[in-house]
This record gives sequence, C-alpha cells and structure tokens, in this order.
Amino acid sequence: MTMKHPHRPFAWLTAMATTAAIAAIAALTAPSLVHAKERVLNLYSARHYQTDEALYSDFTKQTGIKINRLDGRAEELLERIKNEGPNGPADVLITVDAANLSVADAWGVFAPVQSKVLEQRIPAHLRTPTWFSFSTRARVIIYNRKLVKASDVPTYESLAHPKLKGLVCVRSGMHPYNLSLVASLVAHNGEAATEQWAKGVVANFAMPPRGGDTDHIKSVASGECGVAVANTYYLARVLNSEKVEERNMMKRVGIVLPNQDSQGTHINVSGAGLVKTSKNREAAIQFLEYLASDSAQRHLAEGNNEWPVVASVSVDNEGLDEIGPFKADKLPLTKLSQHLVAAQKLLDRAGWR
Repeated sequence: MTMKHPHRPFAWLTAMATTAAIAAIAALTAPSLVHAKERVLNLYSARHYQTDEALYSDFTKQTGIKINRLDGRAEELLERIKNEGPNGPADVLITVDAANLSVADAWGVFAPVQSKVLEQRIPAHLRTPTWFSFSTRARVIIYNRKLVKASDVPTYESLAHPKLKGLVCVRSGMHPYNLSLVASLVAHNGEAATEQWAKGVVANFAMPPRGGDTDHIKSVASGECGVAVANTYYLARVLNSEKVEERNMMKRVGIVLPNQDSQGTHINVSGAGLVKTSKNREAAIQFLEYLASDSAQRHLAEGNNEWPVVASVSVDNEGLDEIGPFKADKLPLTKLSQHLVAAQKLLDRAGWR
C-alpha cells in the first residue's frame, strides 16, 4: 500500500504514488539488510557509479564495518524509507542534488547530526543540520563554437536573450538539476524576475526539453543545439575519455563558467544524511565523517570527476583542470531549499515542462 503524504513539494514526485512506481520499488534488488550484531551499515544509495565501490571497500577496510547497499533512484528510495516506517533498516541515504536531499528533509527522513569533524571540514553553506554535501559539480553553459560566441552567454540570465531563439537545449523543468538552479536564481533575483527569465528561455528552445547532459553535449557539438547547460561531471568524463572521437568532439564545444561577475556559478551537490530510524547510528555517523576524509574526497574527484568540498584536499584530474578554476555560488543550501517549491511552480507557469 502506498503511504499518503500531506506534503509533496514538487510535481516530479507525484508519479511516485502510481502502481508502476511501487512495482519498481518492489523490484529493487540488494543484499539482505539486517540488524545483526556484527558492525554493519545499511546504505540506501542513489549514486550509480562503479567507482564508488572502491570508496565503500575502503571504508570497510578502515573500520571493519560491513556495508549492505540498496541501489535505486532517489524517489524510489525515499518512498521505500517512508513505507518501511520506524522499523526500516536504512541507516544512511546518499543521493545527488540539493532538490532530492531537501525533499528527504521535508519528509522527515533525516535526523540531526552533531559532529565536530563534519562541522570543521565541510563549509557551512554546503551543509544543513540534517544532511551534508560531500562533492560538487558546477552547472555550466556550453555552446557550439561556430554558432555562438562565449560573450553571448556570460550568465544564466543571458539564456533568455532573443538572439538565442531556436538555439537552447535543456533538460525537463521537473529535473532536480533545473529545480536547484532555478531555486538559486529565485534567491538571487526574485521570483517575478526569474519567471520572466524562464519564459524567455522557453521562447528560445531549439526543441522540447528532453535527454540528459551527455545528450546535450553531443547535440551542441553537432550543431543541433547552439547552447545548453551541463554539469562539469559529464564534461570532465568526456574530456578524460580514452576515445579519441569523444575528446575531438569537445573541440567543437566551448565552456562558459556563468555569473563570474556576480554571485558565481551554480553548483550541484552530492550529499547524505543519517536516516531518523537508523539502528546503527554510530556506524552511520562514522560513515558520514569518512566521506569528508582526505582519501574519500580525493576519490570522489579523481574517480568520478567531482570537486571535493574540503578545500584543503588537492586532486589530480586533467578534465577538471581543463574546465578551470572558478568562483562558485556560495548560496547556503538551507536558503536554496526554501525556494524549490516556487521554482517548480514558476517553471510550470512558464511552460518549461
């Protein structure tokens, strides 16, 4: 039976109540999640990167704590945690993007965590009382070098300029990446101005929203799109590719780090929190602290093309180096979260679906 929730902040979560969504949840496979006397951590993960296997293995090697992992999409895992109730096995939920983490927080999934390690290592704007960021990716503008000039797209706001009519490709307005970006613009520019901007972007669409960042990189390179927005995680992956054709493709794509003269470039985060019903609280907090360690931070950057949140950690990643240093938006995640509902509503009104 699907649980009823009095507050479903975003339209993109409504579909989770369907029979198909529940069937998908039931179909998830994972090792048995148990509460044995051995030291264990039951991790619900919406990070789908093979490189994370080494991260989890290293944690077990360092601590002796066994990780039982359940993989799924963020919305599936959230629904599962709520359906499992107070006797559920989940100890930690880890996922990507502030929008997903904020929904979990709004649903009461996370418990407050007090940790001097996390407070000292993770910047204040990248953590909340209940969840913590452990890596970041910048949301940048990419453009076809033959169709558009870098000077045409110095800011997110410039994506609404009429000279880009028929050139802009984007993800769905319901995607968490866009919700977080637009929520940040509401925080900086106000809701009315951001809605006008969204209407301008919609007027510039080259095609209805579809596909993901990798699709848009290819479309910009081919000239099907003149401009798009992409996470640096995807760009660095292509720049570091062993395939010559992929590296050559990037020669046709320019990268702009937006809003360097104002608030800075918006960043997406990957983060985690302690599940309120955890039966292995000590192990869970130990895992969260491990994610902020030098070795884990370096792995996230070098193994998965994400920037560390701990400023003192140096990394070796040619793709990230090629994108270059930049001024990042330091809008506190707590403030960004306050504008997510407004962001979803104005995107709907603007016809960005």
